[in-house]
Amino acid sequence: MKGLLHTPYFTSLVTVLLLVVMLGLGGAAYPGLLSTQVIFNLLIDNAFLLVIAVGMTFVIVSGGIDLSVGSVLALSTMIAAWLLNVAHWPPLLVIVTVLALGTVFGASMGALIHYFKLQPFIVTLAGMFLARGLCYLISINSITIDDPLFVAMSQTQLQFLGGFVSPGVVIAVITLLLAIWLAHATPFGRAVYAIGGNEQSALMMGLPVGRTKVFIYAFSGFCAALGGVLFSFYMLSGYGLHAQGTELDAIAAVVIGGTLLSGGYGYVAGALSGVLVLGTIQTLIAFDGTLSSWWTKIVIGGLLFVFCVVQRLMAMGQKNTYRS
Repeated sequence: MKGLLHTPYFTSLVTVLLLVVMLGLGGAAYPGLLSTQVIFNLLIDNAFLLVIAVGMTFVIVSGGIDLSVGSVLALSTMIAAWLLNVAHWPPLLVIVTVLALGTVFGASMGALIHYFKLQPFIVTLAGMFLARGLCYLISINSITIDDPLFVAMSQTQLQFLGGFVSPGVVIAVITLLLAIWLAHATPFGRAVYAIGGNEQSALMMGLPVGRTKVFIYAFSGFCAALGGVLFSFYMLSGYGLHAQGTELDAIAAVVIGGTLLSGGYGYVAGALSGVLVLGTIQTLIAFDGTLSSWWTKIVIGGLLFVFCVVQRLMAMGQKNTYRS
């Protein structure tokens, strides 16, 4: 058991086991919980969070953090709603514009972090306040989206295995698969892991550290903007108060999914298991019907404490292994 604890994939195994146990106990207590559609609803309701968690995984693996993703999501919904309802832009052009702006926003933060040697926490915190403030420059009220394409994306049900999923789920899964390929089969992915392991060593190996860090935050900004597009499909509105605290949910999902906060190690696929754990907790509380929704935050907080302790024990074990 001690040797298993010190293996790098231990927390990922624990997450999958935890998900299976939660679904098993929930299915025993609430017979409808394990129905195909309820499981699919976990993905439908959290497709935007999965996309954001994918981008956050790259950031955390590199040893950084991005606190701006929730605000960028909200800003993306506001820009999309305004361009559709007020400027009357074509919907596809709106989506491309929103994704481009999110990417540029993230790349700008990455450039500040690397070239000015600023802490990612401070830079992305400033980005969080900036993006959230820009939402209210557009409108202090919610803007309803009635564009036919967005409405169709919201209402379309894709039949699958006896149930249905939304187009947002398909987009989120494709994003996840592309990110897995990017992380584990490209020079960019290898550079991300190298930077997270030891940035100075990455520099000595001749890796393009500056360019890679800018791309990491650009990708996180792209994922946040894409999450905003999916959230627009889901809610059919743009609002400055959308996605408050989503950046913390994304970080929680990434950590619970097995990515080390210290950087250098993690599986992009772990974002999926982390998001499903969070969604399952919410579903169990909803099925119970007697517990306040705040219990979701309490349980997630407890899980984070446990996973942080496990990660610390893993790091200590690895140091002892190197010393011996």
